[in-house]
Amino acid sequence: MQIKVDIQDGAVRDALAEMARRGRDNREMMRDIGDVVLTSVKDNFEVQGRPERWKQSGRVAREGGQTLSKSGVLRRSFTVQAGNGFVAVGTNVPYAAIHQAGGRTSPRTIVPRKGKALYWPGAAHPVRAVRHPGSDIPARPFLMVQDEDWEEIRHIAVNYLTGKW
Repeated sequence: MQIKVDIQDGAVRDALAEMARRGRDNREMMRDIGDVVLTSVKDNFEVQGRPERWKQSGRVAREGGQTLSKSGVLRRSFTVQAGNGFVAVGTNVPYAAIHQAGGRTSPRTIVPRKGKALYWPGAAHPVRAVRHPGSDIPARPFLMVQDEDWEEIRHIAVNYLTGKW
């Protein structure tokens, strides 16, 4: 007895070739993934940290508002760069890194911007300069991908590679 099996795999081979072609030029997919990450960063600012809330800043405790959003410069500064095989979400704001990772600022001398002396309530007298020892800044990670974002990223990748884009 002889059994002959003839496998018609042309459609499978064509589908795999199409997936390989899409994988070689994936700029569109990377742009969409960057948009997911950018939205996640904006959401982190909106809810003041995820999955754990950020430690409230001293300014917010005194004046109200939102931590890391005094002027909104940092919050609005994020950009997406995408290309074939990569996506980068970031900011060029100089103080972003210390707020992301935490750390200690350098000691510095504070001098008046206008006038000849500094004065604040409770000061013994006006002074020409004050030596600030630096500040401890807690980490407030804003540039991170949340667990729920990975599912959306996987969905984008599968749909792109399988042609369901």
